[in-house]
Amino acid sequence: MAKKDKTATASKTALLDAVESKSVNKKAPHFEIGDTVDVRYSIKEGDKERVQVFTGTVIARKGRGINENFTVRRIVEDEGVERIFPLHSPNIIDIKPVRSGKVRRAKLYYLRKRTGKAVRLAQRHSDHTLSK
Repeated sequence: MAKKDKTATASKTALLDAVESKSVNKKAPHFEIGDTVDVRYSIKEGDKERVQVFTGTVIARKGRGINENFTVRRIVEDEGVERIFPLHSPNIIDIKPVRSGKVRRAKLYYLRKRTGKAVRLAQRHSDHTLSK
């Protein structure tokens, strides 16, 4: 009985992977936690469509495959603003890494408690960012 369950699960996983691979964004750039990124995404308001840019620090990445999300945080008028973006969303036009930050953690939630200059991360020179 257990052998039938394994083959059924394996075929189900293969089917899910095949469907998922069609929706995965192959052009997703390489960026890491602590990087400052420009996320260009499409906003639809009624019959109009426009592109908006959200620039901030990547503080978290979660999920795998089609379910992968990343959280970007920035400070606007002394108020912290976070936005969660699905990595493979068709509304995301472009993700451009601008600057690499030197970090030693996988999640940078501690930045939420900091204000002013304490929010800044030391720059790390990396090949995947524009400013080297």
